[in-house]
Amino acid sequence: MPQPPTSHVPPQNIEAEESVLGAMLVSESTLTRVIDEVKLHREDFYLDRHKEIFDAVHDLYAASQPVDELSVSEALSQRSKIDAAGGRHYISELTAKVPAAANAKHYAEIVQQNSLLRRLLTAGQEIQGWVNERDGAPKELSERAEKLLFEVAHKEQASDFKLLGDILHDEVDRLEKLSTGETELTGTPSGFRDVDAVTGGFQPGNLIIVAARPAMGKSALVANIAENVAVKRGRAVAFFSLEMSEVELAQRFIACRARISGDKLRKGQVNKRDWPKVLRACNELEEAPLWFDDSSDLGILDLRAKARRLHAQEQERGGLGLIILDYIQLMRSDDHRANRVEQVGQISRGLKILARELEVPVVAISQLSRAPEQRTPPKPQLSDLRESGQIEQDADVVAFLYREDYYRDPEEEPDGLADLIIAKHRNGPIGTRKLVFLDRYPKFADHAHAEPPIEQPAGEAPPFEDAAAAGPDF
Repeated sequence: MPQPPTSHVPPQNIEAEESVLGAMLVSESTLTRVIDEVKLHREDFYLDRHKEIFDAVHDLYAASQPVDELSVSEALSQRSKIDAAGGRHYISELTAKVPAAANAKHYAEIVQQNSLLRRLLTAGQEIQGWVNERDGAPKELSERAEKLLFEVAHKEQASDFKLLGDILHDEVDRLEKLSTGETELTGTPSGFRDVDAVTGGFQPGNLIIVAARPAMGKSALVANIAENVAVKRGRAVAFFSLEMSEVELAQRFIACRARISGDKLRKGQVNKRDWPKVLRACNELEEAPLWFDDSSDLGILDLRAKARRLHAQEQERGGLGLIILDYIQLMRSDDHRANRVEQVGQISRGLKILARELEVPVVAISQLSRAPEQRTPPKPQLSDLRESGQIEQDADVVAFLYREDYYRDPEEEPDGLADLIIAKHRNGPIGTRKLVFLDRYPKFADHAHAEPPIEQPAGEAPPFEDAAAAGPDF
């Protein structure tokens, strides 16, 4: 259906554009603030001639060449763009149109704000076109619209190509920081030293799969990771739990943080000695940017939309530091025509796309088939990932959790050890790292750096007294 004619002029402020360009031509410090701090781009300018002038200024600045009226005019002449830029006389006029060079940052922000409004206008027209043409199911259109608006608001529209030299420049900066000890890890720390030594932390944009047979402690492990990231590092964590309620999660985090029996906490059997530890744990957890979503009917489009909104909300902390999903096989599929293998593959692919889109590591729990039970010892393999080989393909890291204690004779003394088997690591080594499983809470710790047992008063059982005391493993 044709749209009625409109006389509306797209949002713009020509005077602000002229003022910021003029200020960049007369002040080197202004130039640095506008390009490096405000991060003004060619597309932010409304007039084509201003885009050409900004390009010339930017290129001279990037080449560490002098930037002034003469050098910019010469650069435009050499690329046959001087007429498109309004001519030498116009460039000269710009330097006289600067109300105050000290206010250039403010002018640049006005230009940037109008640019954002124009992009929102364009996005709205695109969304309107999708709706008018019924280009997809309503929920799919809603997710696409939200993704488009998120990209517009955060200037995350991807370019087709990136020059290798620019990539290498960023990589050299990263390596310098590592070599000088300015940073220990390249990714988000899991909190387990031996694991982080292998992975370098969970890398931005990576999908990490934690898989195991039931009762190995998968949920306990990712809960420990969430606590380490949110409480110890102060990074925001989005925790999607399709299996446990928010109350159960809260109880688990309190028990782990306070180091008291999870079973006692669930039953309300908190003695006077434990109360101070519970209150201290609650105070520490209350300050942590740890966000729970216990929706039991969650699809991949819903999850991505919620994560995207929370990531934008947490920008003051640098956005989300980690996204956790417990677990893949409980997610609802948005494609009811596909079989279950295809559905799980779509969920897996959606998680990887989310990680790349937000540049945030995503840790997702996955179930395993019964195949390990047919082997001796019953250690898992990549082929055991349940319902879809797509999970293995999408994952950057696949880590299997295995506890031999689970298979021991009940009369044998448990050793409390667990293997975290890194079976796939797209950009690093594979291998097994030992962890200690404190089933009383439940909680994991590094084998070489395990926390010492808490001294118990007379008559109270020690932490490793009885595996059954912790209740069922989640």
